[in-house]
Amino acid sequence: MQGAKAIVESLKREGVEVIFGIPGGASIPFYDALYDSDIRTILTRHEQGAAHAADGYARASGRVGVCTATSGPGATNLTTGIATAYMDSSPIVALTGQVATSFIGKDAFQETDIIGITMPITKHNFQLRSVEEIPKIFKMAFKIASTGRPGPVLIDMPKDVQEKEAEVEFPDNVEIPGYKPRLKGNARQIKKAAEMLVNAERPIILAGGGVIISNAHEELLKIAEMLLAPVATTLMGKGAFPETHPLALGCIGMHGRKAANYAITDSDLILAVGTRFSDRSTGALHCFAPEAKIIHIDIDPAEIGKNVTAHLPIVGDAKLVLRDLIKYLQAYQLKKNTRWYEKVQEYKKEFNPKMDYDDVPLKPPRIIKDIMDTISYDDIVTTEVGQCQMWAAHYLSRTKPRTFITSGGLGTMGFGFPAAIGAKVARPEVNVVDIAGDGSFLMNIQELATCSENNIKVIVAVLNNRYLGMVRQWQELFYNKRYSSVYLGEKTDFVKIAEGFGVEGIRVEKPSEIKEAVKEALKNEVTTVIDFIVEPECNIFPMVPPGKCLKDIIE
Repeated sequence: MQGAKAIVESLKREGVEVIFGIPGGASIPFYDALYDSDIRTILTRHEQGAAHAADGYARASGRVGVCTATSGPGATNLTTGIATAYMDSSPIVALTGQVATSFIGKDAFQETDIIGITMPITKHNFQLRSVEEIPKIFKMAFKIASTGRPGPVLIDMPKDVQEKEAEVEFPDNVEIPGYKPRLKGNARQIKKAAEMLVNAERPIILAGGGVIISNAHEELLKIAEMLLAPVATTLMGKGAFPETHPLALGCIGMHGRKAANYAITDSDLILAVGTRFSDRSTGALHCFAPEAKIIHIDIDPAEIGKNVTAHLPIVGDAKLVLRDLIKYLQAYQLKKNTRWYEKVQEYKKEFNPKMDYDDVPLKPPRIIKDIMDTISYDDIVTTEVGQCQMWAAHYLSRTKPRTFITSGGLGTMGFGFPAAIGAKVARPEVNVVDIAGDGSFLMNIQELATCSENNIKVIVAVLNNRYLGMVRQWQELFYNKRYSSVYLGEKTDFVKIAEGFGVEGIRVEKPSEIKEAVKEALKNEVTTVIDFIVEPECNIFPMVPPGKCLKDIIE
């Protein structure tokens, strides 16, 4: 079998249905083999868009997303998307064309050392050297990407390996030396965790992205209700716990809910599940939950104790560990701590954020509220990065996992729109809305052509303040309003741009127009860009200044 056909056959055996990417000279044999296959190829307009689309596909579906690029600049254009997936533990496989093996290392045309470049931002990477090894390498790549703590894997495909022929065998499974993710938690540690939770007076659960990845949301809900323990989430954990539930506190952190920040600071025990305690979640570490013992459950042992000391570490898959924890908790006569519950409810009532603004120019919280009231809880929301992201995280309620997709660890501007495309391809039966800022949307706006030409319908809600809003906010608060290189100008017309790409555009300037615009976009058969003209210097509050404690909130 020819190498390129062995690659396609390997992808089919892994259940791959769609690939996002752009062909080039070093990947033509691969694309020629794809021509005769049932795998759908979606031609994006930039390789970064392809990587983000594969990422959005993976996060929405739980399956591995696949993207591809040619050698040299095509491969390097994937790196931002690969790094984004790496930081957020998203399973993607990136396929890059490469110059022929005889030219590697000789500075050939469009040659880059993509293996060296991506080593720090992939879970693992491979370079094909023979046709015979293709099935085994692809089997290993998908296994590594999707098991344990998920992440991106890159396979570099020299052109001559794609073109050569050889006898190949396709294994049903592969053993990977040294790779054995620990899934089952230590029973003694889990039993201790149950004892600590039962004896705690002010327990709180902190749910991270690992809860969503491991599909542990049902177990999380059961434990919370058994203990009457409030649940806060990280940005990546949003949707792991229904935010309409009485025990839900919303997101913690720099732009988290005030009630969540206060409750976690006052707690005496934190059950942290699938979170890495990032700086944006914890604030200053010396004052993070000063009275709390911490039970830290994570599949990656490298995350336990890295940022915050774990008094009780448990390494394992969140779903399996929580399932065992439930069994141990059921052995106790549980006394629900109503005093702590009532205190948390007081926080929620006192710090309930205002959303019903009738101002002109529009206030973003009102836009988020009207979008939330119009879409369903099954629909998916992606976000760009910046103020738009934090407004969505703070004000938008999500009740189901995999319905809120954002770039957390890397904070990648330009992520939300192509991620929305990938999510829509993965789940065509639901609506997908990208909550965007004008600066972030402009970074991958060319993917409107991908939507138009491939009949992919998403909605882009642009919170258009004509600034790089988050940088401007920091310059206002911490740099005496010295607005340096953040003003984007008045001349960009998103409605005309949308129409130029063959999709719909709507401009909204009044509160009374918001819901109607969203409803119209939902009815449209094509992608719709809604240009919401918002107050230029509206800030996202509450906010914990950098280096401060979670209770040091400015509003």
